[in-house]
Amino acid sequence: MVPSEENQLVPKEVESAAEEPRVLCIIQDTTNSKTVNERVTLNLPASTPLKRLFEDVASKVGYVNGTFDLMWGNGDNVIDTQSPIDQNSDRTILDAGFEPGKKNFLHLTDKDGEQPRLMLESSATDDSAQDRFIGPLPREGSVGCSNDYVSQSYSYSSVLSKSETGYVGLVNQAMTCYLNSLLQTLFMTPEFRNALYKWEFEESEEDPVTSIPYQLQRLFVLLQTSKKRAIETTDVTRSFGWDSSEAWQQHDVQELCRVMFDALEQKWKQTEQADLINQLYQGKLKDYVRCLECGYEGWRIDTYLDIPLVIRPYGSSQAFASVEEALHAFIQPEILDGPNQYFCERCKKKCDARKGLRFLHFPYLLTLQLKRFDFDYTTMHRIKLNDRMTFPEELDMSVFIDVEDEKSPQTESCTDSGAENEGSCHSDQMSNDFSNDDGVDEGICLESNSAAERISKAGSEKSSLLYELFSVMVHSGSAAGGHYYACIKSFSDDQWYSFNDQHVSKITQEDIKKTYGGSSGSRGYYSSAFASSTNAYMLIYRLKDPTRNAKFLEANEYPEHIKQLVQKERELEEQEKRQREIERNTCKIKLFCMHPTKQIMMENKLEVHKDRTLKEAVEIAYKLMDLEEAVPLDCCRLVKYDEFHDYLERSYEGEEDTPMGLLLGGVKSTYMFDLLLETRRPDQIFQCYKPGEVMVKVHVVDLKTESVAPPISVRAYLNQTVSEFKQLISKATNLPAETMRVVLERCYNDLRLLNVSSKTLKAEGFFRSNKVFIESSESLDRHVAYTDSHLWKLLDRHANTIRLYVSLPEQSPGPQFRRTVYQKSSGDSGNLDEACERVKAAVGNMKSVEAILEESTEKLKSLSLQQQQQEGDNGDSSKSTEASDFENIESPLNEIDSSASAENRELENQIQISDPENLQSEERSDSDVNNDRSTSSVDSDILSSSHSSDTLCNVDNAPLPLANGLDSHSITSSRRSKANQGKKETWDTAEEDSGTDSEYDESGKSRGEAQYMYFKAEPHAADEGSGEGQKWLMVHVDKRITLSAFKQHLEPFVGVPSSHFKVFRVYASNQEFESVRLNETLSSFSDDNKITIRLGRALKKGEYRVKVYQLLVNEPEPCKFLLDAVFAKGMTVRQSKEELLPQLREQCGLDLTIDRFRLRKKTWKNPGTVFLDYHIYEEDISISSNWEVFLEILDGAEKMKSMSQLAVLSKRWRPSEMKLDSFQEVVLESSSVEELKEKLSEISGIPLENIEFAKGRGTFPCDISILEIHQDLDWNPKVSTLNVWPLYICDDGAVIFYRDKSEELMELTDEQRNELMKKESSRLQKTGHRVTYSPRKEKALKIYLDGAPNKDLTQD
Repeated sequence: MVPSEENQLVPKEVESAAEEPRVLCIIQDTTNSKTVNERVTLNLPASTPLKRLFEDVASKVGYVNGTFDLMWGNGDNVIDTQSPIDQNSDRTILDAGFEPGKKNFLHLTDKDGEQPRLMLESSATDDSAQDRFIGPLPREGSVGCSNDYVSQSYSYSSVLSKSETGYVGLVNQAMTCYLNSLLQTLFMTPEFRNALYKWEFEESEEDPVTSIPYQLQRLFVLLQTSKKRAIETTDVTRSFGWDSSEAWQQHDVQELCRVMFDALEQKWKQTEQADLINQLYQGKLKDYVRCLECGYEGWRIDTYLDIPLVIRPYGSSQAFASVEEALHAFIQPEILDGPNQYFCERCKKKCDARKGLRFLHFPYLLTLQLKRFDFDYTTMHRIKLNDRMTFPEELDMSVFIDVEDEKSPQTESCTDSGAENEGSCHSDQMSNDFSNDDGVDEGICLESNSAAERISKAGSEKSSLLYELFSVMVHSGSAAGGHYYACIKSFSDDQWYSFNDQHVSKITQEDIKKTYGGSSGSRGYYSSAFASSTNAYMLIYRLKDPTRNAKFLEANEYPEHIKQLVQKERELEEQEKRQREIERNTCKIKLFCMHPTKQIMMENKLEVHKDRTLKEAVEIAYKLMDLEEAVPLDCCRLVKYDEFHDYLERSYEGEEDTPMGLLLGGVKSTYMFDLLLETRRPDQIFQCYKPGEVMVKVHVVDLKTESVAPPISVRAYLNQTVSEFKQLISKATNLPAETMRVVLERCYNDLRLLNVSSKTLKAEGFFRSNKVFIESSESLDRHVAYTDSHLWKLLDRHANTIRLYVSLPEQSPGPQFRRTVYQKSSGDSGNLDEACERVKAAVGNMKSVEAILEESTEKLKSLSLQQQQQEGDNGDSSKSTEASDFENIESPLNEIDSSASAENRELENQIQISDPENLQSEERSDSDVNNDRSTSSVDSDILSSSHSSDTLCNVDNAPLPLANGLDSHSITSSRRSKANQGKKETWDTAEEDSGTDSEYDESGKSRGEAQYMYFKAEPHAADEGSGEGQKWLMVHVDKRITLSAFKQHLEPFVGVPSSHFKVFRVYASNQEFESVRLNETLSSFSDDNKITIRLGRALKKGEYRVKVYQLLVNEPEPCKFLLDAVFAKGMTVRQSKEELLPQLREQCGLDLTIDRFRLRKKTWKNPGTVFLDYHIYEEDISISSNWEVFLEILDGAEKMKSMSQLAVLSKRWRPSEMKLDSFQEVVLESSSVEELKEKLSEISGIPLENIEFAKGRGTFPCDISILEIHQDLDWNPKVSTLNVWPLYICDDGAVIFYRDKSEELMELTDEQRNELMKKESSRLQKTGHRVTYSPRKEKALKIYLDGAPNKDLTQD
């Protein structure tokens, strides 16, 4: 509609229009998916009233003024951006917050949930009027329009709202499109809707929640009266007894129709509607067999609710062209002859006969199901037939009715010998599940009237069998899944509509034709919407009979109970609308509160109406946080709070009566700040928090006790100087400002000393929320350089210390040792010497490491290692470095209380200066360790093995007694001297680390000792449910410590060297993962993480944990896990096999000799390179963490002697027997195809010229169906070598199938093929190969009449 010249709505120009600022408004229409990307621009004088703004917008977009809202799109200047702009206000747009000179974005939205009405609709009073313009109006003549509002691609069939079509959509719960299509069809059927309205629900007899007819009534009332675009179907599905999981099950719409009709019939028993379904939808047909010799006919009457029409006849590649053609095929009789002859009761013998179906009666509402879903017996998959099948808008069924005048009296005979027992090509098509004629069966004649009467009746019926199409249920997709929607013609105006879940749109007859299926030339606009898989699935026709065709009941014709239901639903909808309005005006913001007695930070969501005052909001928050018994209401207040920075932004003094909407800046979906409910004691007063202040948490540091006090909150200004800030802190802490040192922690581990008094806090880097440490004492530490001072070290330690909980092995020998030390060291300091002696005594009972090393070295000497000694290995202790600056070391020997730190240092010094010679002869017993049940089977024999010693070296080459009393120098000297006796360096002292990190750096210095890191451990009470007898440590440790050093600190508590236990990190899900990289720090750990210690040998430098699997080439499962082992860099394959022998014997029961098995590469499940005995790990064979290898037991001597050989696995295919032989290994000297054929000929006896081979596909063992192998594989590739395309066989383990080309393929009958297909399918699924199609298990569609599913699992 183009406004006329005199009606153009242009703002009146004021006298100073030339000087008056202009306001640019950009409006986005968000009410329609087609216009959401369009913009309307208005450039208005700043004095324009809001009322005029709405009039201009209405004129520009073509909507009736008052039927839409305008919301702010930006609105930085606006307090309330979530509430609609008041369209009746006389305020100017400048006063309302519009900004001149800037873009003011507005959103045009629905008003009260209803879409805006178009201007042409203003003359229509009834919302359901259908003859309206579709889509936005052209607005070329609109004034001041800077861009074209009309979408160029807008289509007549675009999605419309209820206000435009008069119809309401249904929300798709997840996959309930099939249900929505059927419900909309039933709603648009006048006879069904009217009959449903006449049924009255008796609440005294049934629960409304489980009553299917009542919930359908409610749904239909809402579809007819609701102002929403779409309504939910959850109440209907709940009455079916479905839960939310049913919404995710897609079913067949025809199946749902039958099941729902059955449920309605059950619910309507003994009511006026008891026979409604049969009256509307049920027809009758005769199933007959007629003897061709004597004319005798046996028959029975069947009822149907729908007629299933075949799209494509069985065995044919040509589909029926039309519904009429399929109907003729449905009643086409077949001849029973040959082995299918019929036994005639009259002839008393088998005779040729004619078997078929005849329609006797068509229902008022005729339902045709197009059987588009079929089963392909070739692929054994369900398929969908997308062939084209036309259907008329009017269908004449008179040509299909049976009016045959049978003169022979035998035709009236009924028999029980043929009709059902003889097979029929139509028997699988019949829809007689809902037959209510229980008395009708074979041999019972129901029609007793004369033939003339029947012919007369049939003739009259035949003259009035014209049906009109009114519903097409369309399926788009495949047999595996898709989408349903319905195209329905309204009987009110003969207009077609598309009901596609929430969306209802007008369509044309041309759109209906596009659902015929198949492919057509040009689809134009619908080329994407209607693909070839989108086609009609169910058709519903209504008989054209003016005497029976009903119209929808008018509102004044409703039964009284429906009028009451309409009123009830309207009130509920109004209530929802009011609730939405309240929600729209409710501020929702995060609320925090530090509980005054529990001292825990509580969190909740405060919901308060924007018009409520601050005082009322405090009362709501007070009750929400449940503080009635903790603190009086007048001791609480709300303050603006930033939870992320833990910052109090401001308090609201004197604003107790201010509305919350004003305080919070309007109703918003999210706020950039939070609220804190602050509490105080009755004798305290609240501090005033002003905007612009910064919050500082002050921690007081005591150097004497090495403690950091909890924070004190102080508020400061960024423009304050450091000197003024010190005075402020001095008042808060009562510490002198003159000697005060202030350290700011700007970010993690960034500790800055504020030593320039004149600098401002802003210049020093203060922000909203800050943390400072202060120390004010007369100690000399003030005069030391800051980074060397005690204060810096203490704060550095404080910033990096984390608390860990360590679970110890149940039978570790350490607790007695620790208990003794704690008892003495926690007493007076005079007993420290005694405690030290106890340390030595406890360690003295342990076996010396020298003895262990002697045994291990002798064992190593027996291994023929072919390595040269390398210079500068990690055991070299001749390189000295500058000693590190050690801090106070807190070990398990220290007292728990920090006040005993001086005594601890004294004890440490006593241990360090003890004579190392006295410790060399001390022995350690490992008997407890070996008996520990927590030791894994893999590690049970490793605690005394050749890899169990530690190489620890002091930084300055001086003997350093360890925490467990062992001397590092003696260990290193003993190990090197013993190893050098054999003139060869052992593989566990190799120089470079290729995978697992070593505990030692390149200079041979222990990394754990390179720089001291804080460590303190104390016993911890076990948590509930953590297991009886389990011992825990609470460890405070610097997270920059390496795992190696951390393990060394734990040695005294575990009772064995760090190489004898493993560290597992426990995650939130109680999953445990081993930490193996010894040079990595604990930086990934955080406070209160848990660690589990398990006994067993830990990996050392150059070592790798390896999973060993057995390769069983001819077993159904060729890959079987055996054990975990440890291989090391420099080790030969033969040495690793020797180490595996005892483990295989003890753990797997495999008693093998070293030459009876081989190791080979494992890639996923595929066997690869065969490892030869002389191969060396890391040099010849790449090895990595969590490596996997195959162990293969040999039938005879090893054939693989050289890396130039190639080992392939061959399997013979015997086509004449339809079977495959077992695998046989073939070792080739080259990659020649000719050699391969020769070897295959040699092992099989097939003449060389008849050998054909093909490479297997996929993962080993390359399983393939024997029905496919003969033609699917690429037999006899035209290549001369194996390492080229298409074979690419370059490594051991490839699978080769071969056959005799002169052998004929076995001929199979259909039965043999089907049987073989089942066996092969079962075999391949068990082995996990070639299972390419695995459809989701379908769930049977059921409607539970009692409102809940039967929990008896046996019924499913």
